[in-house]
Order: sequence, then structure tokens, then C-alpha cells
Amino acid sequence: MSRPVIDLHAHSTASDGTDSPAGLVRAAAAAGLDVVAITDHDTTIGWDDAVAALPPGLTLVRGAEFSCLSPTGRDGEPRCSVHLLGYLFDPQHPAIVAEQERLQVERVQRLHTMIGRMAADGYPVDVDGVFAHLPEGASAGRPHLARALVAAGVVGSVSEAFAELLHNDSPYYVPRADTLVETAVEMISAAGGVAVFAHPLARVRGTVIEPSVLVDLAGRGLAGIEVDHPNHVPDDRGLLRALAAEHGLLVTGSSDYHGTNKPTPLAEETTDPEVYAAIVDRATGVKPVGG
Repeated sequence: MSRPVIDLHAHSTASDGTDSPAGLVRAAAAAGLDVVAITDHDTTIGWDDAVAALPPGLTLVRGAEFSCLSPTGRDGEPRCSVHLLGYLFDPQHPAIVAEQERLQVERVQRLHTMIGRMAADGYPVDVDGVFAHLPEGASAGRPHLARALVAAGVVGSVSEAFAELLHNDSPYYVPRADTLVETAVEMISAAGGVAVFAHPLARVRGTVIEPSVLVDLAGRGLAGIEVDHPNHVPDDRGLLRALAAEHGLLVTGSSDYHGTNKPTPLAEETTDPEVYAAIVDRATGVKPVGG
């Protein structure tokens, strides 16, 4: 019997993917996956639609990717932006509900400001035009503005929009007031979920943490590290795998699929079935659906 194919990091139009939640699970089945996780940024709004459209034979792991701020592990440096994957948590846990509501408001205000700055400099974007393409309740973010710039012919792709206009050093960039990563780990655990640090050494994205941060978070309830990720080079994968083994952390692999917003296909990176089983065993919030 062949081993299950498991991808634990994928996005839909509930945040910055281009497949609807229903489209995401159909795409996962078509890609030959046995298990897929829906992990939209700071929201669980896509869960119900994904469950309703789940094809026979596919298992859905309900989760989210939490936007966080983390110590870098280097003295004197400010906190940096990181992401934390939360799996199988209770979406009605009061701390989860309150923080996701806060972040949704923060995201909308931030995007309004960025659009206003670009419009003031003559770029053909406006608030109504950008937000018209967001599903109700979806997590607003830079990719939505990037797609508007592509549609207006300003740039040729979402990647080009980020590289030229929406990067962190751009005059149009507005930082977010994200959740402290220590708080997020504890919040996910309290909601019965399993916390896994997403792509911690994705150096192409900007500042990364020192491995010592992961060791500290392991003492606070962090369950695993996303090691096999398209943005991790082989040496960093080896470093993270050794750290995980030393500190009893699970090692996951995922595509970080965003549909046409990014080139990486579903199942580009996958998670070992034994690791997946350990995640399910540890979770007390909700269980996987389907299969």
C-alpha cells in the first residue's frame, strides 16, 4: 500500500490564495493528496465551505496561519514578522475569536492606508476596487493590492508587485500589530490545537530568527517546525531537523500553496504520515474531517 500524501499548509480566497475553499479541496484531490490542511491567515472563515465540498477519500485538517511577532534571538534587534501554523484548534475559543477579530480590523485599516498612499502617488488603485474582490470576511492583505496592480497593468505579476512596490522597505508598506508569538503558541494550545512554527529560516522573505527562539518556544508548548518548505535551503533543513530531534519537536513539510499567487504546487513538499498521526493525537479542539 502506498504511503498517504499529506500537505499541511495551503491557502484559499479566505485569505491570500486564489482558489475558493471548495476549489482548494478539489485541487488537493486532483493533485493526489490524501490529506490537506486549510491554513488561511488569521481566519477560519473558509472551514465550513471546505468541509461541505470535501471530495470522497480526502481528509481535511482545519487550521490557520497566525501572523506573529517574534524575538530574533539576537540582542538589541526588534521583533520580526513570523508565522505560526495552528492545527485542529477550537475556533470558538474566546482567545482565538478575540485575536482574530482584532487582526481582521487591523488588516483592513492597514490595507486602506497602503491603498491611499499609492493612490496619492498616482497609482490607479482605490479602496472600493481592491476590496470588491475580497470575499466577505476574508483576511485582507498585500496580495489583494498586488492583484489590483496586476489588473491595472502596473506590474506583470503578484511577485513583481511585491518586489517593486509592496516590500517591507517600500514607502507604501504599513506594518501590522501582530500577535506575540509566545502568546499565539499558548493560545493555540489552550484552544486544544497544535502549534507548528512555519518556515522559520525562509531567508528569501527577509529577517529570520535564531534557532534559540525555537528552543524557547518548545518550552512554551510549540509542538513542531515546518522544515520541508519551498523557501528552505538544504543546509537550513538539516539544521532545523537536528534541532527538532534534540528538543522533541515534530518535523512537518508543506507546499504553502497559494494558487496562482505563487508558483509552488500542492504536494511540492509533504509531511510524514507518522508526524501527521502525532498531530492528530495531540489535538483536542477539533478532529480532521473526511478520509
